[in-house]
Amino acid sequence: MSPERSSVGRATRTERDSGCITCGDVAAWMTVLEVDASRELAVCVDAEGRTETVDTALVGSVLPGAALLVHAGTALRSDTSERPPPMTVGR
Repeated sequence: MSPERSSVGRATRTERDSGCITCGDVAAWMTVLEVDASRELAVCVDAEGRTETVDTALVGSVLPGAALLVHAGTALRSDTSERPPPMTVGR
């Protein structure tokens, strides 16, 4: 099945395109467990208990317990209020 075409001939996104158009990854909320401020890194955990080292340079300093929206190992947004419900973003 080929994607629909827009009026200018470029492919448009379809329902099956749920990940990043470049890498296929999706953004997910993760909770900060540990912080290495000198290297702008944080160890984070996702809703399924998986840990990942995350680059926090784009969001600035973070503290343990903060929620980060993470895509491809990079924090894109920080939410220091109560942690949002576990979810993935991609559509």
